[in-house]
Amino acid sequence: MSIKHTDLIGPRLRRIRQQQRLSLADVQERSGGRWKAVVVGAYERGDRAITVSRLVDLAAFYGVPVSDLLPTPSAPADADDGRVVLDLTRLDESDPPVAAVARFAGHVRRQRGDHNGRVLTLRGGDLETIALATDRSPAELRASLTERAVIRPLDDAVGATA
Repeated sequence: MSIKHTDLIGPRLRRIRQQQRLSLADVQERSGGRWKAVVVGAYERGDRAITVSRLVDLAAFYGVPVSDLLPTPSAPADADDGRVVLDLTRLDESDPPVAAVARFAGHVRRQRGDHNGRVLTLRGGDLETIALATDRSPAELRASLTERAVIRPLDDAVGATA
């Protein structure tokens, strides 16, 4: 049985190999020729399908769980994944939790080259990071920002970058 999502598995194989600072030639050498460089390279590029048993063997060679090589189920396209829309006009930098959000939002805007100045969409994970940095739970920070009208409903994000 071959795995068809080689375009999803290949980059994971390459990333794990590179994290271990191995070249394709190193893989071939360290495996005693069991893993040919040209074949592993083809798996990584998605040019060649990999069987489940070969994937299990390659995961064992790299010393990683097979699950790290498999694609994760994707969320529905309309899922908001915890995203929040910040009303940038409501960021009061004199308020400590809001000031942290303002600094983070400024950084994101500079990174994105986003200068609309009105709203900014952040991932839920970004809010979790800010909460951690401000010694709050994500729920506490979200509630605080909602109370101060800094967070808008996601539907208001027309034109906001995600």
